[in-house]
Formats: sequence, structure tokens, C-alpha cells
Amino acid sequence: MMNIDNALLKSPLLRRIAPMTVGGYRRLRTVVDTDGALPARIKALYVAVAATTRRYPEMARRELARARAAGLSFVEASSAAIVLTSVRGEGAALDFIAALEVEFPGQAGGTDAEREMAVEPGEAERNFLTYFGKMPPSLGKLLELMPTGGDAYYLLREGTINGTPLGPKYSELLLVTVLAADYSPLASVHMHGGRKVGATEAEIAEAVLCAVPTSGLSAWVMGAGAMDAPSA
Repeated sequence: MMNIDNALLKSPLLRRIAPMTVGGYRRLRTVVDTDGALPARIKALYVAVAATTRRYPEMARRELARARAAGLSFVEASSAAIVLTSVRGEGAALDFIAALEVEFPGQAGGTDAEREMAVEPGEAERNFLTYFGKMPPSLGKLLELMPTGGDAYYLLREGTINGTPLGPKYSELLLVTVLAADYSPLASVHMHGGRKVGATEAEIAEAVLCAVPTSGLSAWVMGAGAMDAPSA
């Protein structure tokens, strides 16, 4: 069995009283910590992001350091701040940026001016229809009642999936990990999105397993069910 350097597996208490737990967790970490269907550096980032959303800052920093040691670049890592802004909001995004500043010192700052993003009439609606195939009722209601909110949703969603250095596939699968970590059935939406841009079932399964270190085996149970959910 591969020797995985993990804080939980080093626990003297668990090593003494829980050989089955340690053995099972070591096998899980073998999948999560090494190259497989997904590269190890990407999976380490996924665990770091899940830890951020679950409010485990020490674990998030530890996993981000592991991702960097596995070859993750700052540009790749910064994608998670984009994803978190839309999928889990301001607090989670700022927590991750703080971890980035620790692990990649001097790279998270800058003075670049914000670029103005224009949204043409009907652009958000067309984007939603292209991605989902039909208008989700929640987004139709938003466009009807608060068009500026619809434009905001469009820019946040599009930036999350197609506007990150990770690219669409890894961004979709990062969303799968985050949603699985929170036991959300909405993970199925991004599983379908991932398939559209080339994600395999093995890659989707590994993305779900990346939620288990933060959220336990229930993350896999929920995620496996989402893998079998019909397309919306």
C-alpha cells in the first residue's frame, strides 16, 4: 500500500484503535492524492476548495500546499476563487484568496483595473438556453422580474465555467466536488455539463470522491445518485 502523507493517517489514536478506518481512509487518499482519471494536482485543488466551503481553513491550506507540490500553478489555483464567487459567495471566495496569498506569496495582488463587461439584450437568455437546453424556471423568473439580476447570473455562471484558466471540463468538475461536499443534488447539473465538454464517468467519480475527505462517505452516496440522474 502506498505511503500517503496525510495528517489524519498520522493520528496515533486512530492508528492504535481504528485499523479498519485507517486502512479505508488510506485507500481513499490513494485515489485522491495520486494521478488517476484526473491529475493529482487538480484533485488536490478540489479538496482544498471543498475544505474552504466547509470552513476548514487549516485543511484548505494544507491541501493547497499539496496541490502546489504536485505541480499546480498559481494561475490554475486562482480559478477556484472565480468558481467560489459564484457557487458559494463572497465569504468562501475571500477565504480561498487568503489561502492563495499564503501559498503563493506576492501573486494574488495587483492593480489591474476592472474591465467593464457589457451584456447585450437577450444575451443572458440565449446563454441559458444553450447550456440547459430549455429555460430553467428559476432563471426565467429572474429574467422576468429582475433583468439586471439575470445579467449578473449569466456573467457569474459563464465566468465560472468558461472564464477560468482551468478550462470548462475541470471547472465543471470542481463544481461537482463543491456541490457533492454540500450534499447538493445540483451536482447532477454540472456532471451533465462536464460530459458535454468531454468528462468521463471515471473523472466524474474522482471529482465526487474528492468531496469525501471533507464531507464523509455521504458525499459519495449523494454524488453517485446524481451521476444517474436524468438530464434536466
